[in-house]
Amino acid sequence: MIAEPKIRVVLADDHAVLRAGLKALLNAEPDIEVVGEAPDGAAAVDAARDVHPDVIVMDIQMPRMSGLDATRAIRQSGLPSKVLILTMHAESQYLLPLLEAGGSGYVLKAGADTELIEAIRTVHRGEVFLYPAATKLLVDGYLDRSMREEEPFDGLTEREREVLKLVAEGYSGTEIAEKLVISPKTVDTYRERIMQKLGLRHRHELVRYALRKGMLKAE
Repeated sequence: MIAEPKIRVVLADDHAVLRAGLKALLNAEPDIEVVGEAPDGAAAVDAARDVHPDVIVMDIQMPRMSGLDATRAIRQSGLPSKVLILTMHAESQYLLPLLEAGGSGYVLKAGADTELIEAIRTVHRGEVFLYPAATKLLVDGYLDRSMREEEPFDGLTEREREVLKLVAEGYSGTEIAEKLVISPKTVDTYRERIMQKLGLRHRHELVRYALRKGMLKAE
């Protein structure tokens, strides 16, 4: 009877001690073999190209190139390796970018001893693996993003958008007051409120914001 080929894994993490521990853990499994290591994201991309692993276990924060950028580079290169992120970060802001970059799974380092082996087998089958609490984080992050996208002007009122557009077009406070039939002091109040809501400090930042939102036409 011919044995099934082992799942070939590359470990990408800038901590050599962690890589050594993971290598011992994985090589003890009858169906998994560590075939390479990478100390940074750029080396992980090279390994994907040179070693052709089935799965790359990738940290997010590494020198030279982050795990997220490395994942994106691997996918854009058309390389077949599945990427499984192994990280200490449990925040939702990492989950959506990871999946959008082409990652196949997400495991916390705190649970590596119990979840990593299952995760490797899962992504090797072409499925997505998320640690237990990640699904809620992923849904919450998606809903939060959807709500932000449904509010295209970041909470600005209609009158604030009018003032913003005129400021960006170069009108003075007095001219804006005349156009909107309000006092110059009220214009200043609107302008300060707009800057505060958008986290901006200078007029040129308002101009860029207005252009990005389609409120102005580039010259």
